[in-house]
Amino acid sequence: MSAPTSPADLYRHSLRLLLDKDIAAWVALWAEDGLMEFPFAPDGWPRRLEGKEAIAAYMRHYPDHIDLHDFPDLRIHQTTDPQTVVVEMRGVGRLVESDAPFDMTYIAVVTVREGHITSYRDYWNPLAVQEPGTDFTGSSR
Repeated sequence: MSAPTSPADLYRHSLRLLLDKDIAAWVALWAEDGLMEFPFAPDGWPRRLEGKEAIAAYMRHYPDHIDLHDFPDLRIHQTTDPQTVVVEMRGVGRLVESDAPFDMTYIAVVTVREGHITSYRDYWNPLAVQEPGTDFTGSSR
């Protein structure tokens, strides 16, 4: 597959990689100095990841804990900055440890420069991580 050419196409491609559990390819979409932020992160969860290496470490064990099946209700909105999109979506699947359903609502603000994600602000629901088996971050909560 050729590299996506627009921020919306790159984002759609990133979701496909998450569904395929190809975390290495997902991380490869990031700029070396990319910034991932979680403004609603609860205590014990990271609020800011600086650089591709930190993002890779954060995501490394994601598929071992959350088995994503689909991203229904995906809506991608263009902003006045052609390199920035606002995304509304749900992620659904199951929690690997408990086999309980996983259903998370997200809003993300994503900026892409020169074909790589440079900024990703992820406004996910912190109440959803109170379920056993959701902590893939290695936090001590």
